Amino acid sequence: MPAGAGRRGLPPGRRFCWLLCALTVTFCRAEAPAQEEKQPGSASSLPCWLVEEFVVSEECAPCSNFQAKTIAECSSTGYLEKITCSPSKKNEFKSCRSAVREQHLFWKFEGAVVGLALVFACLVILRQRLLDRKALEKVRKQIESI
Repeated sequence: MPAGAGRRGLPPGRRFCWLLCALTVTFCRAEAPAQEEKQPGSASSLPCWLVEEFVVSEECAPCSNFQAKTIAECSSTGYLEKITCSPSKKNEFKSCRSAVREQHLFWKFEGAVVGLALVFACLVILRQRLLDRKALEKVRKQIESI
């Protein structure tokens, strides 16, 4: 009989582990920002802020509905800053990450970690009580059999 024949799926303990792993991967993909694509080619095809020094004209701010539809840089993070490249005097938009949004995501993550820690601490306490009861039963049976 080959290994694993007659069994269906994973053992109960491993199903939970795989489910937890799948949820974690899904959550991480949803939270990860889209990577900016770097296309090989001449420096003229690159945005000026990659090859020149620049000054931030307008600070990082959320994109308006109109900007989200018309400016490609808005789609990756939902935030945009206006920059001016010094040597070429070009005005361009650059995608950015909001400090307020980053702080919100950090505290959301911290809350999830604390919540999971509390859940698993409760599980440990319940398991310990169960094991203590079983040990007491064994001792009682030994005492009664004497």
